[in-house]
Amino acid sequence: MSPDALLEIRGLNVFYGQSHILQGVDLDVGARPISLIGRNGMGKTTLCQAIMGLVPAAGGSIRFDGADLLGRRPFQIAAAGIGYVPQGRRIFASLSVHEHLRLVERRNGARWTTKRIYDLFPALAARRGSGGAQLSGGEQQMLAIARALLTNPRLLVMDEPSEGLAPVVIENLVEVLRGLSGEGIAVLLVEQNLGVATAVSEELAVMVTGRIALRTGSAALLADEAAQRRYLGVSPQSDHAAPGGAAPQPGEA
Repeated sequence: MSPDALLEIRGLNVFYGQSHILQGVDLDVGARPISLIGRNGMGKTTLCQAIMGLVPAAGGSIRFDGADLLGRRPFQIAAAGIGYVPQGRRIFASLSVHEHLRLVERRNGARWTTKRIYDLFPALAARRGSGGAQLSGGEQQMLAIARALLTNPRLLVMDEPSEGLAPVVIENLVEVLRGLSGEGIAVLLVEQNLGVATAVSEELAVMVTGRIALRTGSAALLADEAAQRRYLGVSPQSDHAAPGGAAPQPGEA
């Protein structure tokens, strides 16, 4: 395992039926946030699900803090210290904000508590009695992040958290994610929005057809228009606004 890596993925393969989705993926995640970017259908969500034990791997290894995760059930992986914010938020429509948080909160002196969540997200405190279906997209995303933080993770895996959000909400989301590293939480951010990805982390990995095709710095990719076109299918990032005027999704280019 790399000396600074908390999560180490080596030669990971995942199939859906006869389709070879992840093809020998190698990826390290250390203390500093890293963003995984790529177009739709490249395997990013499948990688998140494989890390969390939601899809089986056909080969390779996933190690967290030196321990092998393959074969473990999702609740065991969460208990090991990995929080997951899935694409689409997956909020329970029938539960209130407060019920969501109380369902997950640990009561053994954990760092993250419901009170601390309300301090971090005042909008959730104001909507604590509202049902999941009554929340805006931004409020649902706050709740999804809050739910993951209450598991007191050492690593947070986030799948497309900016999807469908207004630019002003994305700005607030970016600030929250930047602050998590100061809390000792490693972040693997999966994004299509290049502006968000580069605002959150200084390091990027680009996924193309189930493989990590490029590992580079955010500044380097922003300066390389040819690489943006080649790997992401987008027009130059300089032509688009970063958060607070978030860049378009690659599929919209």
